[in-house]
Amino acid sequence: MAKKFEEFNLNRQILNAVEDAGFTEATPIQEKAIGPVLSGQDLFGIAETGTGKTAAYVLPILMQLKYAQGDSARALILAPTRELAMQITEHVKLFSKYTDLRTVVVYGGLGPKTQIEQIKAGVDIIVATPGRFLDIYLAGHINTQYLKFLVLDEADKMMDMGFIGSIHRILEIVPRRRQNLLFSATMSDLVQKIAGDFLKHPTIIEVGEQATPAQTVTQGMYEVPNFKTKINLLQHLMKDVEAFKRLIIFCKTKTVADNIFSFIERRFGADAVRVIHANKGQNTRINSINSFKEGNIRVLVATDVAARGIDVTDVSHVINFDVPIIIEDYVHRIGRTGRAYATGDALTFCTPGEKYYIEKIQKLIRQEIPVVPLPAEVFVDETPYEEKQAIARAIDDQKRKEDPDFKGAFHEKKHAAAIAAAARNKTNKQPAWKKKKFKKSK
Repeated sequence: MAKKFEEFNLNRQILNAVEDAGFTEATPIQEKAIGPVLSGQDLFGIAETGTGKTAAYVLPILMQLKYAQGDSARALILAPTRELAMQITEHVKLFSKYTDLRTVVVYGGLGPKTQIEQIKAGVDIIVATPGRFLDIYLAGHINTQYLKFLVLDEADKMMDMGFIGSIHRILEIVPRRRQNLLFSATMSDLVQKIAGDFLKHPTIIEVGEQATPAQTVTQGMYEVPNFKTKINLLQHLMKDVEAFKRLIIFCKTKTVADNIFSFIERRFGADAVRVIHANKGQNTRINSINSFKEGNIRVLVATDVAARGIDVTDVSHVINFDVPIIIEDYVHRIGRTGRAYATGDALTFCTPGEKYYIEKIQKLIRQEIPVVPLPAEVFVDETPYEEKQAIARAIDDQKRKEDPDFKGAFHEKKHAAAIAAAARNKTNKQPAWKKKKFKKSK
């Protein structure tokens, strides 16, 4: 039987805010984490995305901070992306609505002036991306000496994005006596390293198997020969408006994301779709996510930069238009559906050049992704020559990763061509007397 929030040692202001938000029973990560955090322990939480881990650390931190005090921050929450930082801030403000605690979010992508002004006006909790936090600190606008709580959320993504140096610099400028909380969906070598540097005798909490997709997500995979067939398949699926009512489409690159956006806009109308990636302005990204949350648009096309910053209920489908190269991102992508115990579907389009990553993903999640037959109505285009070559090169590169001595089909062709060319050159370079045929004298 799930524990009710009333059973935790939380004050009435927080419980009222939790009730207003519509939460009554704690999720497993909340049930296991809230007690140890309240008692002052360092904590290492391993939990799949969409399990409510933000509330698992925000609620006990709010309980211990209680009310606004002084001008300097007493809690610092670090997140890898601006979208996730904004999402965490929304949760903090939601749960602290009946307190006078002050929260400021700082991230890059826009000028720091407003963020600095908000910090100088007095702050209790800072939610930040590591780079922007360091920029403002080094400019002399943040006092860290009163920090009591330091949280690293989505630590695995931070390591993937190369933030380990920034994290170590931040650890040097915060007080030694503090409570540390680290949360991650996967356990990579780098996450274990930062955990060793960061945590002191932590309580380790694991909810579900590491890197296991939520049980509420139904997975499926379509094997397709090329990009054009992926487009044909997407168009076919989207015709079913009732089933595919709210979907996120993940792409590997900004170019593909823009192409998919343009295609959907032409076929289904400009009011149906938005696209977010690193080249989009901050306000554009915020407005697109809000439009999707409010149900004003049916489709959100995104690159992985946004995979962990979208917290939207009732997403019917996640479509992996491309298989992610960073295999851990698969778990985070499909975790955008089936959130908060709702059900959802995650469909992956896989070309022969992407099967290598599917095999790696299946090892990571310890599950086989079921292959779904391609619908008869989907036209299978012939693969253009350039795409065939690109797929063949990708497969060679993948084999070379597994076997450094593998030379590849391209290498063999080049080698054969080089031998033939060398033979021709040798013949051409022979002296004239060797080429000349002499008649035998009688």
